[in-house]
Amino acid sequence: MKIFHIADLHIGKQLNYYNLKANQEEILNQIINRMEEYHPDALLIAGDVFDKSMPSGEAYTVFDDFLNRVSSLEPAIPICIIAGNHDSPERLNYASSFMEKHQIYISVMPPQKADEYLKKVVLADDYGLVNIYLLPFTKPGYVRPLFSDRDISDYETAVRAILERESIDISQRNILVSHQFYQSSGWETATCDSEQVILSVGGLDRIDISVLKDFDYVALGHLHGPQKIKEEWIRYAGSPLKYSVSEERHHKSITMVTLGEKGQRPEIRQIPLSPRQDVRTERGTLKEILERATDAKRHDFISVTLTDENEPYRMKEMLREVYDYLLEIRVDNTRTRKRLELVSETQKNLTPFDAFRAFYEDVAKMPLTGAEEVLIEKTLNQLAEDKE
Repeated sequence: MKIFHIADLHIGKQLNYYNLKANQEEILNQIINRMEEYHPDALLIAGDVFDKSMPSGEAYTVFDDFLNRVSSLEPAIPICIIAGNHDSPERLNYASSFMEKHQIYISVMPPQKADEYLKKVVLADDYGLVNIYLLPFTKPGYVRPLFSDRDISDYETAVRAILERESIDISQRNILVSHQFYQSSGWETATCDSEQVILSVGGLDRIDISVLKDFDYVALGHLHGPQKIKEEWIRYAGSPLKYSVSEERHHKSITMVTLGEKGQRPEIRQIPLSPRQDVRTERGTLKEILERATDAKRHDFISVTLTDENEPYRMKEMLREVYDYLLEIRVDNTRTRKRLELVSETQKNLTPFDAFRAFYEDVAKMPLTGAEEVLIEKTLNQLAEDKE
């Protein structure tokens, strides 16, 4: 069975106020072309379909056109979609009952009542059944009422409780589609500026991959760089476009997964995507950067860092004359470095936990006990979640 895995479309997003509609339409068109070429048995979209919880009419039109074109492919290709942290469950779920008649399956909230379970889409090939479980973005507060007998204090305990409740048949092939922040001990997960990874005391948002043991492939969304999380079968597809300068070195792609019989590791292939405009950095003196503005490069989205010791006159105007899409202009020279050093010496960036601990020790003249640290950490986690 051949499956296409994509995520983090962020339809409607702007890049420093530049409208990306044409770029997104072009990249979605490339995805459709690759589907026509490879004809997968299913398309998985692992969350953050839209960039905002209240998408514009233009964003709806772009996604609607994409779904219509995919649905028109023959033979029909099932589409499985989950909500991400950017999506509004109510808006993404609109007309979902009608869409299921056209093999478009949408899940926007985890189970919250005793009679609710994860939406499951069952496909079949020569090796038997493939169960695709749809787990939309989940906060502990969403599922806490469902597990009144358990301490659902963080994202990992929430997701673990949901998956254990499903009683997954591990004799069959199972796929999970999820939009969370997964990590593994001793494994460095690559993040970037354009993601909304939840910063919290004690790693509230982080989920260990041990919760995923019953699955043969895990299709993830949330992180914009395509990557595995320790195991080849646990993968972030990444976003199809670069949505920040920190993604400059990303190679955007479609993740194509080929499932064989039960017990075989899936084959993973990255199918490259080519944006109509790149997102790049340019560093050097004003003269050097202007000289590099070739026809092939001057239409990209550009972040400029000038290294001139004496800041040039009309530098912004001169750069705009040759680069069509300037994102930002920074200056890195002796003067700016000294200023940054001065700021770093006078300011100390503390986490909420460290700030409270310093305050407590200053007032009480004694350190927190271990039990008190645990209590404060749990309280701050709860406050961070409620603020979300």
